[in-house]
Amino acid sequence: MSKELEQKNIRHLSIKDLENYFATIGEPKFRVKQLHEWLWQKHAHSFDDMSNLSKALRAKLNQEFVLPSLSIDASQHSDDGTVKSRFKTHDGHLIEGVLIPTEERKTACVSSQIGCSLNCKFCATGYMERRRNLTFDEIYDQVVLINQQSEAAFQQKLTNIVFMGMGEPLMNYNNVLAAIERISAEDGLFMSPRRITVSTAGVAKQIKHLGDDKVRFKLALSLHAANDKKRNEIMPINESNNIAALIEALNYFYKQTDNEITFEYILFKGFNDSIKDADELIKIYRQVPADLVNIIEYNTIDAYKFYKPEEGVIEDFMNHLERNRVNVRLRHSRGKDIDAACGQLANKG
Repeated sequence: MSKELEQKNIRHLSIKDLENYFATIGEPKFRVKQLHEWLWQKHAHSFDDMSNLSKALRAKLNQEFVLPSLSIDASQHSDDGTVKSRFKTHDGHLIEGVLIPTEERKTACVSSQIGCSLNCKFCATGYMERRRNLTFDEIYDQVVLINQQSEAAFQQKLTNIVFMGMGEPLMNYNNVLAAIERISAEDGLFMSPRRITVSTAGVAKQIKHLGDDKVRFKLALSLHAANDKKRNEIMPINESNNIAALIEALNYFYKQTDNEITFEYILFKGFNDSIKDADELIKIYRQVPADLVNIIEYNTIDAYKFYKPEEGVIEDFMNHLERNRVNVRLRHSRGKDIDAACGQLANKG
């Protein structure tokens, strides 16, 4: 066997790579399909689990390859049914993912990086060091494990996936797209890309890249402030990806994919919750083919003291948007009691 394949992660090999390898060791081609099913549909965690492969073949695979996978290190259950899990990687890092159940849907909120480098002031993950990107199979494992939790607790499979956990998905571009390809593949989890949303803090170049790649999943922009001065203050990425650049990138994305965009907007008391702020948001909304503005309840974190506005202020802000023909929805926080809500993932404790 060639040095390149020595102790490689077997899930990083293509079908063609596996066929070539099996040919070199004299195994029939149908064994590749059996192995592939164990890796991506039966979710085997070791070669020894692969009972329809011969003991000799399993020993050979153990000798030549590795099969790292995520494991659940701890889980917390919220009063509202939300489940936050801390996952451990094969090299000992910890990330978090969340199962968010409602009557209509069962959603997995997954992470794309170990930590984050963007330093958004309102996000607990932003105060962590970015250790590394997650590989596509680690992202896939998160979805598998959260799906198993959903089936165990609610007897229902996941209906939706959102990339809104730890990290910036578009700064782990290739792995995120490869994970979504596996999740939506017929020989993977076979979930429709239209039920998958990738949320970005705004990397204009990579948003255009999504357009060039003609992706079919949904895109959400975490806007949170509708002018550059305020957005620079809470989201340092805006200094190199300002609102004008993002508007241009989003329009390019829409032109290439015909996929409408969602805006995410957290309301912070006394910072971005005035009618003037709403007017600036309306102006942006009208420049982009957006289908929705999600107003998100702010969830407090220890590192930075923003506060949630009073209910009347939230209501006035949303009413003003609606009067100006903005499709707006309030997204209620889930899992606040276990630090599982939007912006709270930080491996606390």
